[in-house]
Amino acid sequence: MVTPTASDAGNNTIGWQFENTYARLPELLFSPVSPASVREPRISILNHRLADELGLDLTALSPEAAAALFAGQDLPGGSQPIAQAYAGHQYGGFTMLGDGRAILLGEHRTPSGRLVDIQFKGSGRTRFSRGGDGRAALGPMLREYVISEAMAALGIPTTRSLAVVTTGEPVYRETIRRGAILTRVAASHIRVGTFEYAARRDEATLRALADYTIARHYPELSEVPQKYLEFFREVTNRQASLVARWQLVGFIHGVMNTDNVAISGETIDYGPCAFMNAYSPKTVFSSIDHAGRYAYGNQPNIVQWNLARFAETLLPLLDPEPEKAVAVATEILEDFPAVFERYWLAGMRMKLGLQTDEAGDVDLIRSLLDWMEKSKADFTNTFRDLADGKLPTGDQDPDFQAWYSRWQERLGREGQSEAYAIMRTVNPAVIPRNQRVEEALSAAEDRDDLSVLHRLLAALASPYEARAELAEYREPPSHESNYRTFCGT
Repeated sequence: MVTPTASDAGNNTIGWQFENTYARLPELLFSPVSPASVREPRISILNHRLADELGLDLTALSPEAAAALFAGQDLPGGSQPIAQAYAGHQYGGFTMLGDGRAILLGEHRTPSGRLVDIQFKGSGRTRFSRGGDGRAALGPMLREYVISEAMAALGIPTTRSLAVVTTGEPVYRETIRRGAILTRVAASHIRVGTFEYAARRDEATLRALADYTIARHYPELSEVPQKYLEFFREVTNRQASLVARWQLVGFIHGVMNTDNVAISGETIDYGPCAFMNAYSPKTVFSSIDHAGRYAYGNQPNIVQWNLARFAETLLPLLDPEPEKAVAVATEILEDFPAVFERYWLAGMRMKLGLQTDEAGDVDLIRSLLDWMEKSKADFTNTFRDLADGKLPTGDQDPDFQAWYSRWQERLGREGQSEAYAIMRTVNPAVIPRNQRVEEALSAAEDRDDLSVLHRLLAALASPYEARAELAEYREPPSHESNYRTFCGT
């Protein structure tokens, strides 16, 4: 058990309800830690809408008190800060990891009864820092804020961002940058890598972690026969659904290591992530992904690979006979492509206004994507133009005209007068365009100007509305052949 180190400041005032259930697990899985002292905490941005969902009244705090709270200088009562231990396959190679610059305050109970993690990111060194400083820079923390909130608005399961504060401390990377701390909210921070860590300790720790995770995220499985096998099946299902949703909006995670795969089925860790503009399955933005391991088109394959690593950790729980354990896990893994395809195909049908299933739909969809790749058509705008009854750029191409005629015939067989209205509910008009994100981050970091960021967030809050005043946010960059994103560590 962890000894509480928090004060009571703000606990009754703003509504924290901490339960700290993770800290009751075997201590191999975490280490007590306190956030580092910082020189001059100052609020950069607060997410009042999310705070309301969490049952927190941030208006009860002065700016100074809020800054102290979210910089870890005045912890909420009931919190028990820990750094979580985990491992991970990073670009295919295994390593022992842990929260090197993150601190879990505990789990907060929301008014709806949901239990969510409250975590600081960038709050100083922990036992798992491995020589790092445990700090974070303002730009990457604001990037996570923007992208995670955009993903939430798009309806994609994701961690959320409650606050970003600057610390008044320099952070030394390729240049000297402004230090910052992000407050992240998650269903939990239990990862495939958490199970990889536990499996390399002992079976008792692994079983305790599995039972805890099932009770927290899959309680309906707690009493079923073969609950660990069904647990693996459900995690696989959620990951198939999640990555299909990424594909449907052109999102590229950028670093799909096993320590970045949340067992809850949320998108977690927004480092070198970005949204695709011109459609190409080979699209990569990460500065360190030279071989394209985590390219857009490879994301479904990688999540299956990651799930295989997860299956390996569960083998002792699946069956006492190793051969049988491998057999039942392999059966689920081998079904993953079909499960993913069902989610992806259902989503693509909706993007094209199709509410029924026909055998030729896959070819219809693939033909459009082939034309988009050949024409370097913008992924988001092509689908949105079709939803708005417009023809996308390049519509005079004979291949597109042939495809369009096929699509119109297919819509005609639907008998659905509301097809275009349905399409507008799943094809966003606005996404976090890379150039707009960089513009907002540069203004914040270089000029301490957050107005650009706030305008971007306002545009992203209702991504399926095509408002005239947001036209500038729909435009792709004129070119981005050299655009690269960075992990932000």
